[in-house]
Amino acid sequence: MRDSTPEGAVSGPLLDWYDRNARVLPWRVPPGAAETPDPYRIWLSEIMLQQTTVAAVQAYFAKFTTRWPDVAALAAADDAAVMAAWAGLGYYARARNLLKCARIVAARGAFPRSRAGLQELPGIGPYTAAAIAAIAFGQPETVVDGNVERVMARLHAVSTPLPAAKRELTALATGLTPRERPGDYAQAVMDLGATVCTPRAPACGICPLAGACAARAAGIAAELPRKTAKPMKPVRLGIVYVASRADGAVLLERRPAQGLLGGMLGWPGSTWTEEAAPPEAPPLEALWRDAGAEVRHTFTHFHLRLRVRLAQVPLGVPPARGAFVPAAEFDPRALPTVMRKAWAIAAPSLTPGKPV
Repeated sequence: MRDSTPEGAVSGPLLDWYDRNARVLPWRVPPGAAETPDPYRIWLSEIMLQQTTVAAVQAYFAKFTTRWPDVAALAAADDAAVMAAWAGLGYYARARNLLKCARIVAARGAFPRSRAGLQELPGIGPYTAAAIAAIAFGQPETVVDGNVERVMARLHAVSTPLPAAKRELTALATGLTPRERPGDYAQAVMDLGATVCTPRAPACGICPLAGACAARAAGIAAELPRKTAKPMKPVRLGIVYVASRADGAVLLERRPAQGLLGGMLGWPGSTWTEEAAPPEAPPLEALWRDAGAEVRHTFTHFHLRLRVRLAQVPLGVPPARGAFVPAAEFDPRALPTVMRKAWAIAAPSLTPGKPV
């Protein structure tokens, strides 16, 4: 018999739709499968998916789970190896917290099963804790991401703009979360938002909740959710120094553990400031020249523009900062994206092995 409660009127049709249309994702157990979700894979995917798209995450997830197939393997991993494998995913504090969390869980022997217990672990906030509890452990927790907010705003015709509407949308989502199959339901709402109830041109004609959608009835589905205009991001300026030695070694330094790109290898450089400041001392004495191009990169809260300066130096010149990495050990793919951009500019002008 169909559940006639308000949550059943939504969860029933939505779960029926999900059973037929669930996205195939490498961390997901398909609906109706005999196997149970692996908390390690759910946790890892949720950490990777923070501020990152599904398309971008899938290759990283495959690489991590091949190299570190369970939480004990990840807990035993070398920090630098994990940071290098994370390079390109951005938001590097996630990788540092990933290791901290893995080591705590490995020491305990298992992940906590409750949302409250999960939220005590490094890098796991309210959303991630709810997602792991629901998907991995079948707890009736409410999972609210951008897709869910959009579905709720349209389903209930909430006109209050985001982010002010977050509390209201979370309450509405909580009221619809079923006790049966909460993990599948959480993934179903997210899939609906990602594939049908999309930001632009929602496919209302094929939506399993079309008959219950107040925004569709009012003809305003495509207008919701409304959003408060964001302030313009400031621009910060800086310099990176890319040095190649006569034997092909390149000069790199590891950034401080805290802050942007924390713990990652990169090119030595200046402080990033919103006003052009006098250049700081280069990392070693050399004939530095401008590359004629600049790196442009956007972080969450600001745009960054970096001038690239180049030098080819002989053997025996001691750096004041950083260390030379032999050519055979240098892999630009292990650099964070902004540093890879600098290397793409510098590399054509540097000739490893060329006498100076």
